[in-house]
Amino acid sequence: MKKLNIIKVGGNIIDDELKLAQFTKNLSLLEEPFILIHGGGKLATDLAEKLNIPQQLVDGRRITSADTLKIATMTYAGFINKNIVAQLQQYNVNSIGLSGADGNLILSKQRDKHPIDFGYVGDITKESINITLLKNLIDLQLTPIICAITHDKKGQLLNTNADEIANTVACSLSESFDVELIYCFEKNGVLLNPEDDNSVIEQLNEVAFLSLKEKGIINKGMLPKLENCFNALKEGVTQVGIINASNIVNFITKSTSNGTQIK
Repeated sequence: MKKLNIIKVGGNIIDDELKLAQFTKNLSLLEEPFILIHGGGKLATDLAEKLNIPQQLVDGRRITSADTLKIATMTYAGFINKNIVAQLQQYNVNSIGLSGADGNLILSKQRDKHPIDFGYVGDITKESINITLLKNLIDLQLTPIICAITHDKKGQLLNTNADEIANTVACSLSESFDVELIYCFEKNGVLLNPEDDNSVIEQLNEVAFLSLKEKGIINKGMLPKLENCFNALKEGVTQVGIINASNIVNFITKSTSNGTQIK
């Protein structure tokens, strides 16, 4: 089957103009087709603070009020998405920026309010993804750049975890492509010590993950990311990695082993 890379970028890569510029330049060097999914970095949080709109996270997941949804849509689907597309275009990577509402790409269901009311947050499944649209775009040699805003087909936009979108897109396309899922951020991989960038766990299986989780070594935002990784492997994704964004080309071409390979 044809190789397809599903790449999720987040963390401070999006917030740092120089790092984002280098990342998009590196993406242009990839010879295989890819889909890029992005979160919002700190831009949405910073804007919310300026507008005095309180923000709340539970286990690394954002509570999305009506006002927060407006900010997320403006930043994720607006400036961040189009900025990434524009940067890729300068390197002749013909890209198209999308939210989940565009082309009915990602259909979501508002999360149940019990036990925690997450507000305007949407959950998705493999059936949520319009794989026909994605395959058509790839056939047209267009690179989809997808933000973390979805919709419920009832006129309501919903905020959806970008890691979850990356995982679900990868799983939904694994029957049609040889899919590699890669999470890119500012750290060098999954770390034994969050304060030590050199304490990278080069290979991580689910048994080791659960042990590290129980000991509190892996926690907060890394938990849902890793849960998505192991789910992807179970759903047919060939390879999964968590890496520093600067290593994207070397990791995909297997010229180095920098980062964490999820087994």
